[in-house]
Amino acid sequence: MAKTKKVPLRRCVGCQEMRPKKELLRVVRTPEGEILVDPTGKKSGRGAYICRSPECLQAAIKGKRLERDLGHPIPEAVLEQLKVTVQTAVQP
Repeated sequence: MAKTKKVPLRRCVGCQEMRPKKELLRVVRTPEGEILVDPTGKKSGRGAYICRSPECLQAAIKGKRLERDLGHPIPEAVLEQLKVTVQTAVQP
């Protein structure tokens, strides 16, 4: 009998839905206090996950959920990078 591999789930800070980690974007606060978009999902530090949809990103920004989860204000450059990443993910 083949053993089924457990899929790690993470909660989107925008829509609050649990989804497989691979479907989400990770934003990380490094131990040095830097906020970065983490495309690999492997950087060390405190992470927050968000769906690749503009609606979730807007909800997370508007409700300051990313800031709350990371315990740090999000720089404008990181928000712009997130918007670009989400836009490219949505387009076919």
